[in-house]
Amino acid sequence: MPRPALPGPASYDVAIVGAGLTGLWTAYYLRRADPALRIVVLEQEIAGFGASGRNGGWCSALFPTSWDLLVKESSADGALRLHRAMHETVREVGRVAEREGIDAHFHQGGTVVLASTPLQLERLVESVRIARARGFSEDDQRMLDAGEARRMLAAEPVLGGMFTPHCAAIHPARLVRGLARVVEAAGVPIFEQTPVRSIGPGRVETDAGTVRAGVVLRATEGYTPGLEGLRRTVVPVYSLMVATEPLDDATWDSIGLGDRPTFTDGRHLIIYGQRTADGRLAFGGRGAPYHFGSRISPAYDAEPRVFDDLRAVLRRMLPQLGDARFTHQWGGCLGITRDWAASVGLDRATGMGWAGGYVGDGVATTNLVGRTLADLVTGADSDLVTLPWVNHRSRPWEPEPLRWLGINAGLRAMTLADSEELRTGRQSRIARVMAPLTGGH
Repeated sequence: MPRPALPGPASYDVAIVGAGLTGLWTAYYLRRADPALRIVVLEQEIAGFGASGRNGGWCSALFPTSWDLLVKESSADGALRLHRAMHETVREVGRVAEREGIDAHFHQGGTVVLASTPLQLERLVESVRIARARGFSEDDQRMLDAGEARRMLAAEPVLGGMFTPHCAAIHPARLVRGLARVVEAAGVPIFEQTPVRSIGPGRVETDAGTVRAGVVLRATEGYTPGLEGLRRTVVPVYSLMVATEPLDDATWDSIGLGDRPTFTDGRHLIIYGQRTADGRLAFGGRGAPYHFGSRISPAYDAEPRVFDDLRAVLRRMLPQLGDARFTHQWGGCLGITRDWAASVGLDRATGMGWAGGYVGDGVATTNLVGRTLADLVTGADSDLVTLPWVNHRSRPWEPEPLRWLGINAGLRAMTLADSEELRTGRQSRIARVMAPLTGGH
């Protein structure tokens, strides 16, 4: 059952719009930092309704902003500090889950990235070389030969791979719903079924009336375009998933993933998967279209063509699946800013704060957001508030129809890039051309 809706006009010290992981982590750390603050969380649907509750279950140190942009915003040392903060954030999520009794099936088994073609292997070797030059060590990212990679995940074909320990597999809905219960038990009200129409300095306009607050924090990610005046702030792009029935031990012995590393490969069109705690394969990817005008609809959560493609890709990768049934399929939207940069910030003059633009890498990033916003709101002098993504402002997306044409062209280009490489045996020219438009370094 949904929690009660906001009963009417109200006044708080801090109003948080959105009860996904961004809003809930922020409420959690704010309450711990200053128990006297009167905090409220306002949610249009139910806590965790969006990407927070239906993602791929990667609590990963991946960060969407390009290294070059982070350096431009600060320095190479600043970029490195941010990535190190993300490494620590993965562990922090596990610590909080254990401390607060949130059974989110958290297990830090890392991530294995497979190379199924010589070109993919070249790109992995180059990514590790660049990582070393930036200050990361073998303990952060290392190459795997074909045998090592196959022992982690016996996919077809495997020419090698790369491994990083900085990722945990989780059950996303368990994490966000457990966090909501913890926040509520700490005395922070969460009002669900409370649509917010607009926000501004000192106010949040809802269907139940105006909420007054000295600080208003926007935590709406892919749903941001539904707020008045913010349609071009981020675009909602859909990612879809499928999951198998629980697999038997013999099948798992033939597949691998014994330590539950999350997995992907080196193709351009993103795929991602994990072995769940109850023995399923959960597998997702991009490819669903962007909808004109940044529209969001439950109907867009299902794209039969994409679901079919995901099942086909996974069966080709893992023929060991045999006739295993796929029992679940779902989808949802993530948020992308125009420069593919995540940010967190607070305008002290207006009391308006924000966070988002995770490009699908938000499960851990939201925790770093929560700690950072807590420090910004309370005025704490911490290392977190000096990281290069703090108070970054992305420029708006283009108006329609340019937005629709450009985004869908980019999505289509990544599919064509993979086909081009298989056909020519050379690195894709399409991918090189599109890299600046799709967050490439």
